[in-house]
Order: sequence, then C-alpha cells, then structure tokens
Amino acid sequence: MAQAFLLGVAAAYAIAIPVGPIAVLILRTGVRRGLRVAAAAGAGAATADLVFATIAMLFGAAASVFIAPILPAARIVAAGALVVIAVRGLLAAPQPIERESSETRAGNTYLLFLGLTMLNPPTVIYFASLAIALPEVSADLGSRAAFVIGAFLASLSWQELLAVGGAMLHGRLTPRLQRTTAVVSSVIILALAARVAFA
Repeated sequence: MAQAFLLGVAAAYAIAIPVGPIAVLILRTGVRRGLRVAAAAGAGAATADLVFATIAMLFGAAASVFIAPILPAARIVAAGALVVIAVRGLLAAPQPIERESSETRAGNTYLLFLGLTMLNPPTVIYFASLAIALPEVSADLGSRAAFVIGAFLASLSWQELLAVGGAMLHGRLTPRLQRTTAVVSSVIILALAARVAFA
C-alpha cells in the first residue's frame, strides 16, 4: 500500500505541476482575493482530482471507454468557460481590497474551481491508464485507496502552494500592476483555452 500511495503522489504531481489554466487562475485568485479565497480555489481543484482518481480506481478501463466519446464536447465547454473568465479579466477594472464576505466568496470559489476542473475529463483517462498499467495499484482495494489518497494529498499540496504564492502579492500591487497582471493572466488563459479546444 505504501508503494501505491507514493505512486499516487507522483502521478498527481506529474499532472498538476505543468502550468495550465487552473494553475493560472489559482494564482490570479490569490493576487486579487487573498489567501482564504485562493485556498478555496485550490481545494476545489484538488477535490476534482480526488473525484477523477476515485472514478479511475473504481472503474478503470470502463471509465476511459465511457468518457472518450464526450471528450470533444467537454473540451469545447472547458475552452468556452476559460474564454469567458479571460475576457472578464481583461475588461475588469482594478478593485480595492475587500475583506467583507470572504467566507461566502470562498465557498463560491471552491464550487467554481471544482466545476472548472471537472471539465477536464482526460484526467480520468490518465489515472485509469495508470491503474491498468501498474498492477501494484490495482491489486486490491487497499492499494487503490492508498493511490487515491496519495493523489489527492499531492494535488492539494500543489494547489495550496499556488494559492500561497498568489496571496503573497495580495494587497501589494498598485492598480497599474493589478491591471498588468490581469491582462497577462488573461492572455495566458486565452492561449490555454485554445490549446484545450484544439488538443
């Protein structure tokens, strides 16, 4: 089981660390909204990875076969959602730091990032492929559970590191720098949306 846990950790880091749209959005959330809201964003993304890893470990190849036909539509929906977020970021004016109703924002942000990350079903295929290719993972229910827990904790640690990184700049940027970071992150998100749509 220890080996399955470590494989889960390695698998989650391998898929989480390359910079993608969710990573950029978590960083931007930290810069604009602070640590609590960014941490909620990271937790939402990690929860989606938990769901994907669980589905993959429970259903394996069947999950891949079921998801494959919906991948094109899911990619289009995901790309559309990212474009909307990027355009909103480009059009938004710098806002003063608000400390009110952060709990409500955190809850809404958690659900938003859970939903956005769930629009990436290839992650299920990634985890399912590992379950098939690594017999020590799929050997028994305990090993599968250890893999899922390892994957979740690794994903959560990475997403929260991104949240902390973004939050370190919260309240320290001038309105001009806020605008610059918003434009840069929006352009990156648009480029990633195109990659998602046409991958």
